Amino acid sequence: MNENKPGASQNLACVFCRKNDDCPNKYGEKKTNEKWNLTVHYYCLLMSSGIWQRGKEEEGVYGFLIEDIRKEVNRASKLKCCICKKTGASIGCVAPRCKRSYHFPCGLQRECIFQFTGNFASFCWNHRPVQIITSNNYRDSLPCTICLEYIEPIPTYSILRSPCCKNAWFHRDCLQVQAINAGVFFFRCTICNNSDIFQKEMLRMGIHIPEKDASWELEENAYQELLQHYEHCDVRRCRCKEGRDYNAPDSKWEIKRCQCCGSSGTHLACSSLRSWEQNWECLECRGILYNSEDFQKAKKHTLPNTNNVGITDCLLEESSPKLPRQSPGAQHKDLLRQGSKFRRDISTIIMELGFQIKKKAKRLWINKANIWNSALDGFRNQNFNPSYTIEVAYVNENDNFGREHPGSKQEFLSLLMQHLENSPIFEGSLSKNLSLNSQALKENLYYEAGKILAISLVHGGPSPGFFSKTLFNCLVYGPENTQPILDDVSDFDVAQMIIRVNTATTVADLNSIVNECYNYLELIGCLRLITSISDKYMLAKDILVYHVIKRVQAPFESFKQGLKTLGVLEKIQTYPEAFYSIFCHKPENLSAEILSDLFTVHTLSNVQSLGFWNSYLQAVEDGKSAVTMEDILIFATGCNSIPPAGFKPTPSIECLHMDFPVGNKCNNCLALPITNTYQEFQENMDFAIKNTLRLEKEESTHYIGH
Repeated sequence: MNENKPGASQNLACVFCRKNDDCPNKYGEKKTNEKWNLTVHYYCLLMSSGIWQRGKEEEGVYGFLIEDIRKEVNRASKLKCCICKKTGASIGCVAPRCKRSYHFPCGLQRECIFQFTGNFASFCWNHRPVQIITSNNYRDSLPCTICLEYIEPIPTYSILRSPCCKNAWFHRDCLQVQAINAGVFFFRCTICNNSDIFQKEMLRMGIHIPEKDASWELEENAYQELLQHYEHCDVRRCRCKEGRDYNAPDSKWEIKRCQCCGSSGTHLACSSLRSWEQNWECLECRGILYNSEDFQKAKKHTLPNTNNVGITDCLLEESSPKLPRQSPGAQHKDLLRQGSKFRRDISTIIMELGFQIKKKAKRLWINKANIWNSALDGFRNQNFNPSYTIEVAYVNENDNFGREHPGSKQEFLSLLMQHLENSPIFEGSLSKNLSLNSQALKENLYYEAGKILAISLVHGGPSPGFFSKTLFNCLVYGPENTQPILDDVSDFDVAQMIIRVNTATTVADLNSIVNECYNYLELIGCLRLITSISDKYMLAKDILVYHVIKRVQAPFESFKQGLKTLGVLEKIQTYPEAFYSIFCHKPENLSAEILSDLFTVHTLSNVQSLGFWNSYLQAVEDGKSAVTMEDILIFATGCNSIPPAGFKPTPSIECLHMDFPVGNKCNNCLALPITNTYQEFQENMDFAIKNTLRLEKEESTHYIGH
């Protein structure tokens, strides 16, 4: 078997399908036997109905003898393809009484299925195997777990579902490319790594899994660099006279590699290590270990007994020359960034967290006038499970009949986040930090706030958007690796004290401030002896750290424990950049284009009213209306912004013969009025939206939350 040169084989057509395409992913490898002037696509040959592999692998073409191929081509020349109507259809449907024959490329185009296993059966579009889904509870799109593009979770020819992970969906083309690259030894479910059940189902559905090693394993010297030992001293002050690259085994100048990453090193003497057996971690890895729960249990090194060598000179050595110097928090971030999973879209991360939600529902009875306490009662109920589906029913304590009305979960979560933002457990104007509230601490409200925030995110609630960068960094990197700023201080007197300290110009001025604030500084443990004007910087820093971080240590730990609900805190620490955008920044302002794209038209609607709708959105954006974009969204969905994971169900529009619009927040549906003129349309929309929101606000503001 001789292969043609690439340039010469491009114009040679396959003897079965008569196409000269060279596309291994679709038609298999294209082979040419120069001696017999015969070119075939591997899949065309493999799937032909009247030929068997009678030779050894190296005989003929892939073990198919030349005489057998010629006989099969002769047989196929008498059969007409039911798709392109040309002769040479060598593949037939194996279903009883089905007489359809076709070329392999034609079968692909018509969505036939070819099973590359057993007897290599082929099925036409009417008899092909399908995936049976007993019930489809997926209302919205889900990502293909290979390419991450969103797809409708409905099993079709082009969309397949994993047999072992019910939430894993794939494009057929993505699966086929992955199967060819991974081979039979590495092709498995991308979620659970199952290979047996997964491969069996994929073969049934027509995915070709070649019996070969993975493509990345076949590359020559692909992992050669892993065989190299790192031999370089990376501490700030290397004491070896022979240089950083000098390595003398069984001596104090032997290089010891980081026990965690292996990509940084130190001479034993440069880090005061007495023997090779002592553990040693580089600064980057130590930053991670320092933030871990097991840090207190870790063995600590002994500080060198000298006044001339600082901690940063030997023990806490600087980062490797491969990375720029950074703070421990930034180093932690850089290490995470090196992982392949770091840069993720926030909606995808929250959607993955949402896979924990079970079908079993838990109903919460919520009083809008007392939303915080009624929510607390529901979440503290012993039968409440955060992984259950949440159903909301609104009740009114003044209603003697005890009637309840179905409510929108996303509206409820949106109102809850608004209350949380303005609650006394946070302080600050726009960017907020935790406050010290003894009553809230006694009632365990900090834990409940963290828990509620986690539940809200996983269940499709809005972005918090009010955290300060300092509070967020404390959650991600730990308070010990976070430096607060003056803007974090909401207490006017403390802020003025820090400003006075920072602006002091003489030692006398600084001592005067210390004497004036003596009792306070002594109380918070920041009293220090002033010997030079430069002492003001450490004094200001001590006051700042105490007020913003140390003072609220107990509330912070309680809040952090609550945020661990449903694994939210772990995800925040794994993908800090993704979560920073929703914790510390408000969502982008709504525009006419965003709202127009957000609402879909599911039913046949009045064309004129839809035109009025688009004109109305533009008028609102231009400030020519009494309402805002946020008002429209609240009227239809109960939310003033688009949640990170999107709306469920997707907001929709319908046109009805009525005078005023109607918003159905449970279904996120906005019913538009059908009017004769645009002016009438805008007046009715403005009147209904403005007054509905005003009445809702009046109903809820008569109660002041605790």
